[in-house]
Amino acid sequence: MHYSSESLVFTPWRSLGANTSFSDRSLAETLDGGQAFRWRLNESGSWTGIWGQNLVEVCLQGERLEWRRPKQVSVNREEVLRYFAFDPPYEEIIDELPWRSDRFLANAMERFHGLRILRQPLGEALFAFLLSTVKSIPQIKELCELTAKKYGEEIVPGIYALPTWERLARVSEKELRALKLGYRAKYVTQTARMLAEEPDFFSEVEEATYEQARGKLMKLPGVGGKVADCALLFGAGKREAFPVDTWIAKVMASGYGLKDWRLEQVAAFGRAHFGRFAGLAQQFLFSAVREKQQGTKA
Repeated sequence: MHYSSESLVFTPWRSLGANTSFSDRSLAETLDGGQAFRWRLNESGSWTGIWGQNLVEVCLQGERLEWRRPKQVSVNREEVLRYFAFDPPYEEIIDELPWRSDRFLANAMERFHGLRILRQPLGEALFAFLLSTVKSIPQIKELCELTAKKYGEEIVPGIYALPTWERLARVSEKELRALKLGYRAKYVTQTARMLAEEPDFFSEVEEATYEQARGKLMKLPGVGGKVADCALLFGAGKREAFPVDTWIAKVMASGYGLKDWRLEQVAAFGRAHFGRFAGLAQQFLFSAVREKQQGTKA
């Protein structure tokens, strides 16, 4: 995401009017820890992010989140509140998680208090996680930026929205491979063409039960259980989804005795053990193991 701030005139900073419980660490992990891939940290300490046709900048003042937007961009407070999913209140969600009897979860929650699950556009979440196989967070961010710049609409000079699935349906696999998508290009083009035949696909997924929505997504090319759960958790508000990747599988094996369990079994255990906000528990555990791994590399 590259642009000159000199070309943009921003609105004044405004409070979102909610005590978010964010810390600097948990805000950074929420925006740049593997949920979303279109946020960047500015030198000032603020964050600039894009979803849909929206472009905003946010910063933390105490535990209150402030935001502003370029005057060229039309986005209102309600859209920002929805994206950050401030309903229900954070402490109610935390109270439901089994941290009192689960020391692994309790330790992760202590490290990342305030961590939230974002509510991104479902189509964008699906696109990003289709690209995620054997890719790091910086690599996924790069693929999103390349695709947006090539096929998306310009929001302000130098910043582009991700293309719609309707637009991607008109792009060839060869063209996407040229953007470094590799074998994932096949899944994107095939999925885009399937979605072109089902204009109500995403609304049907959002309205369906978790099990129905997961099954519907897994009919798309390249979408297995983990990709489906990520799309549902981060894009459809299905907070019971419990995505299981290699890191989470290791945590569940070492901390919960699930060694040699299949990934589908681990996901089912996670939903049962952590309850209707299992996805947030997963993100706490994921963030903790990711931090530990980064510390090991350092």
